Amino acid sequence: MSRRLALTLAVLAVSLVSSRAPAAPPAEVVIGAVYPLSGNLAKVGNDIKDAIELAAELVNDDVDIPVPLGKGRGLPNLGGARVRVVFADHQSSPEKGLSEAERLISQEKVVAVMGSYNSNVTATASQAAERLKTPFLNADSTSPLLTSRGFRWFFRTTPTDDEFSENFFKFLGEMKKRGKTIKSVALFYENTLFGTDVSKFEKKYAQQYGYPIVADVAYDAKSTNLNAEIQRLKAASPDVLLQASYTNDAILSTKTMKELDFRPQAILAMDAGHVSSEYVPSLGKDAESVLSREVWALGLGAKKPIVRQVNELFRKKTQAARGQPIDMDGTSARAFVGMLVLADAINRAGSTDAEKIRAALESTDLPGDSLIMPWRGVKFDPKTHQNTLGSGILVQIQDGKYVVVYPFDLAAAEVRWPLATWGK
Repeated sequence: MSRRLALTLAVLAVSLVSSRAPAAPPAEVVIGAVYPLSGNLAKVGNDIKDAIELAAELVNDDVDIPVPLGKGRGLPNLGGARVRVVFADHQSSPEKGLSEAERLISQEKVVAVMGSYNSNVTATASQAAERLKTPFLNADSTSPLLTSRGFRWFFRTTPTDDEFSENFFKFLGEMKKRGKTIKSVALFYENTLFGTDVSKFEKKYAQQYGYPIVADVAYDAKSTNLNAEIQRLKAASPDVLLQASYTNDAILSTKTMKELDFRPQAILAMDAGHVSSEYVPSLGKDAESVLSREVWALGLGAKKPIVRQVNELFRKKTQAARGQPIDMDGTSARAFVGMLVLADAINRAGSTDAEKIRAALESTDLPGDSLIMPWRGVKFDPKTHQNTLGSGILVQIQDGKYVVVYPFDLAAAEVRWPLATWGK
């Protein structure tokens, strides 16, 4: 055998062995997250950011908290690889959300994307992920349209506005059984995908449950004056106001209601701005007794210790990052759980291959006792990829705190009804 032939055969042998050898596990797994980190929703976006980072820290460190992947360090099925999250700021712009999702996938080489709080931004950012065949986990956008598009790569853990809207009317029925006179409702909502979707389902269930809608008022979420809209609501004199607002407009509308002396029996808010960590501090006593749909409340910790354990870690993290401790709210709690659901799927996939991660998400079946939510767990519908085990609750602001008041079997306090007149 010639020397040249021997050398060639040796090279081929090494190449063959190398091709059969399994790839070494990565040192880290990179996940993208597209959220509003500046602008009107910067506070919400940064609460979400802290919650996602906390979840990643619990995966990366060995902690004595019974959350998915809390035990041990990193992702065990990927050789203990650590999770790293790269954040992008969509500034509440659907176009920016689309371009940032594309950048994270194409340039940052993330294996999956989380996002994006605003339903209209989630719609565009997830289109980029669908086109680029990258898993997209949504933990906090509630427009039902998002899981009706037939997307293969989109998964959502939170319940939707359809479920939340019907829950409002079930609650009103229970209050009528308790002697409250409720004859009419009014709708008040911001005019992006979130608010308009909410209004569609509230109209559907108002008709189904027999409640006349005496006013239907949409407004620009970036409005700086809502006097005309509140005057219309006041003239209609509804028993109950159903409201869907983001942070700044939720605060502005409450201040305007006080200035114009508009006070229905109850305000039922669709989460978002009314449970933002800015709402109560900005309004003080004027926020009292507002009701909101929720998916989480700190009071759940009385029956579920994991809630208080995680919240205490969140307070320590926000103290270190921002100089003051902040309690979780429903939005940050959902983001925390969403990150763990995604990390669990990547670990079960045992790979950073997009198709394997997508398949692992489809087979997700996490029990409720491993989550900080009052859900039965996380399991995705095979067609829509909507979590089938989620559920909602109602909270009321009582003495400056969000307290669970419905379902009654989970309630920590009785409902305060009706709203006190302004100044009392």
